[in-house]
Amino acid sequence: MSVAITMIGTGYVGLVTGACFAEMGHDVICVDRDEAKVELLRRNVMPIYEPGLAELVSANVAAGQLRFSTDVSASVKGRDAVFLAVGTPSETGSGRADLRFVFKAAFDVAMEVDKPTVIVTKSTVPVGTNRKLANLMATDLQPRHRVSVASNPEFMREGAAISDFMEPDRIVFGSDDASAIEVLERIYKPLTDKGAKALVTGLETAELIKYAANAFLAVKVTFINEIADLCEKVGADVEVLATGVGLDARIGKAFLKAGPGWGGSCFPKDTKALIATAQDFGSQVRTVESAVSANDARKRAMAGRIASLCGGNLAGKKLAIFGLTFKGGTDDMRESPSLDIVPLLQALGARVHGHDPSNPRSLSTDLPDLIHHVDPLEAVDGAEALVILTDWPEFRSYEMSAVAKRMAQPILIDTRNMYDGAAVLAAGFKRYYPIGRAPVIAPADD
Repeated sequence: MSVAITMIGTGYVGLVTGACFAEMGHDVICVDRDEAKVELLRRNVMPIYEPGLAELVSANVAAGQLRFSTDVSASVKGRDAVFLAVGTPSETGSGRADLRFVFKAAFDVAMEVDKPTVIVTKSTVPVGTNRKLANLMATDLQPRHRVSVASNPEFMREGAAISDFMEPDRIVFGSDDASAIEVLERIYKPLTDKGAKALVTGLETAELIKYAANAFLAVKVTFINEIADLCEKVGADVEVLATGVGLDARIGKAFLKAGPGWGGSCFPKDTKALIATAQDFGSQVRTVESAVSANDARKRAMAGRIASLCGGNLAGKKLAIFGLTFKGGTDDMRESPSLDIVPLLQALGARVHGHDPSNPRSLSTDLPDLIHHVDPLEAVDGAEALVILTDWPEFRSYEMSAVAKRMAQPILIDTRNMYDGAAVLAAGFKRYYPIGRAPVIAPADD
């Protein structure tokens, strides 16, 4: 049974969620006040890089299941549910989530609905936010029509968002209102009919599940990064170690991939918000605090590691960086390790040239002194070393012998362990430095 849904916000979460709801058979309107952005969406020009999204949007627009608007008032009338998918950026200094956009959107919706409606918070918000919204509706606003409040956190990975949404590990929605739960059950019925697990909770529990899940994964990545450093000291192999540890069913293999440090739109923001929430309630999350501190230090230390592997003196040397986004499969630069590592390398005197398959739109602002090349061979031409910072699958398809030939010093520093050392040397590189594993060096350099 189709449900009439409005999505407030066409950012990453709002756009993907709206398109997936439409694909499930619901009638969806995605609203954004940015007229230029809405016009581009109507022309099927995506504001984000996400595999399969343009095709999904196009198909559902053509089918009449999905449309875009800038008019909040008209778009929330006659709707069963209005989802809030607006930004909740970290406040400078405190790390707390800035909720101005959430409350403004909720106010605008409540004042315009013309029938009983559920306001569903899709944005990641601290514990207590939905309770405040519910109290606001009941006391201060008192809208003409009944408005109930629910929390429905998202669990999508950038680069795999559509499959994560359509084939979820779990669906979480929290509310104290039975009618709100009934609407959400109807919305997600196409997925639960296929076996997806739905967990119904209270408002506070639903809010905290999202933060706790991301914090746990951030701690897990931080752990394997530190174990990788220990592996290098004792002569162990972190890739084999991670396999052995991950075979334990209590632990699992996911998020046991060593790297230069975590970033992105979720882990940094959500860990900081969780720490701030714990402090507000007089509680402690020391494990999360340690993970944040260790991760910040790791990204800074990675620049020193690169410099050391290049002889210790980077003055005037050209370095090539492959991968600038925080992970492969996205153009998202938010909190990417490159934002810490590249400026530090430049401060040490390096001339840094980069290549990223997504050609990030914010690159000129985020890393203004980096020279970006669409052609990877141009990026490495005359370079003293090539550094892999992002795990783009495309890098494995590059002809590495051609890359090595263009470099002044064929040295590969692989912070994502994407390559086999022997194969790298066979392609013409002289030195291969992975993370948490022994380096592979051509005999001539012994």
